[in-house]
Amino acid sequence: MAMIWGASWPWGRIVALNMPPLAAAAARFLLASALLLVWMGRSGRLRALRSLSPRQWLGLALAAATGVFGYAVFFMLALQSVPSSRAVLAIALNPVATLLLAALVFKERLNGAIALGMLLAVGGALLAIGNGAPAPSQLPAAGDAGLGEWLLLGCVLCWAAYTLIGRAVLTRVDALSATGVSSVLGALLLALLSLGVEGPSAWRAMAQAPAAAWWSLLALSFGAAALAYAWYYAGVKALGAGAASGYITLVPVFGVLCSSLWLGEPLGATLLLGGLLAIGGMALMHWGRLRA
Repeated sequence: MAMIWGASWPWGRIVALNMPPLAAAAARFLLASALLLVWMGRSGRLRALRSLSPRQWLGLALAAATGVFGYAVFFMLALQSVPSSRAVLAIALNPVATLLLAALVFKERLNGAIALGMLLAVGGALLAIGNGAPAPSQLPAAGDAGLGEWLLLGCVLCWAAYTLIGRAVLTRVDALSATGVSSVLGALLLALLSLGVEGPSAWRAMAQAPAAAWWSLLALSFGAAALAYAWYYAGVKALGAGAASGYITLVPVFGVLCSSLWLGEPLGATLLLGGLLAIGGMALMHWGRLRA
């Protein structure tokens, strides 16, 4: 999951620079929804949707609005103005926000090992992103933050909300069904927004995009949207919102590495050290969760 989502940042950068962002985001989740619906049909989960209560449908709609619609809009628009190796910095903030909110809202237990592991993992992610510079230097000053940075903050808030909503919904809905329904609803919202803002011409323009953009879009659809989203919600159901979100600290490490390999963005020697710290922090968090 973390490896696929790390790769999704350079994939998203390629798509954002070559396709209308909202149309591309809608196409991404329409394709992902098709795969998830087939998967649900073959596993007999489509029939079970008829037994969902209005409260469960509301929860899935909120998950779609935050984790699919909101996150995808902020994600694609931010990557138009922010390099993917810098944009992935926002991911390092996701688990911290989610862990604290999960402890506050759901009373998920924390201990010293979990807190220290989270600090190590986030520190490793920031070190990997920093490429040898102090991590704070990668952050814009408050007065210098551009639209791209504010859009990235929207990503963080949407993802924390998506994870916490999933924590509540997954008590009675399986991870695949929750992912499939939220993807379908989110895709429809994205398609309506694209048609209203960009117009039908944006969808025609996608046909003129280079092959690299289409391959990246397919990877985003079937890998980062369908498989990784389903695996993530399975992790939330099994481990809890805070513990599952901790694995996201590995995403920046893979994101910086993939951005360097595929896009030629600068890569520092600190990537290895940052990656080791992130992995060590994850191991410490896992040990702390077993003791909690």
